[in-house]
Amino acid sequence: MSQLFEAVASGDMETARSLAAAQPELREARDADGLLPATRALYSLDRQSAEDILPPDASLGLCEAAAFGRLPRMHELLREDPARVNELSTDGFTPLHLACFSGGPAVTEALIRRGADLERRSENRFARVRPLGTAVFSGDRESARLLLEAGADPNGQGEGGFTPLHSAAMNGDADLVRLLLSSGADAGLPLPDGRTAEHVAREGGHGECARLLASEGAHTD
Repeated sequence: MSQLFEAVASGDMETARSLAAAQPELREARDADGLLPATRALYSLDRQSAEDILPPDASLGLCEAAAFGRLPRMHELLREDPARVNELSTDGFTPLHLACFSGGPAVTEALIRRGADLERRSENRFARVRPLGTAVFSGDRESARLLLEAGADPNGQGEGGFTPLHSAAMNGDADLVRLLLSSGADAGLPLPDGRTAEHVAREGGHGECARLLASEGAHTD
């Protein structure tokens, strides 16, 4: 592993930025999963540092362009081969998953218009979710709205039976709970252990979400 990856992994982004500035070629290195140092930083939720060590757009693959909101680069690659719209990243996410995670609503909308699969589960070893689940997890309400308006299943389950509503309840995001309920999400769907989204909200101390879910007829004793 290069020093740049080591700095990112340890959270030492000051060193990471210094290394990337002194040795720009390190920005284009890839780890065993095929990921850039910038992508690793992005997955650690340090967007600004990730941008600071990102290589030039011309070096980005399709999924990286989607993840970082680089629309011109993404459109360039999809014009060359439109069938790539649903390709998987080296760690198992589609461009649409990555748009919903970090790329932003404009990227999400562009991919929907290009026919991206709204229901494909990711094949990452740690997360097998649908794009709507990713948008809810990341709190991207506008991407979630775009997906729902395009026909995404509001009850589409990820691994472990989690629905978008369970995820919104876990995060305490009342606005997303409202959006999902208004789009047909079923508040009574349980996880394999029997917990509904209201259970999850109450366990997390998210009273507003719990009240919204209880009002849908899935009251938890």
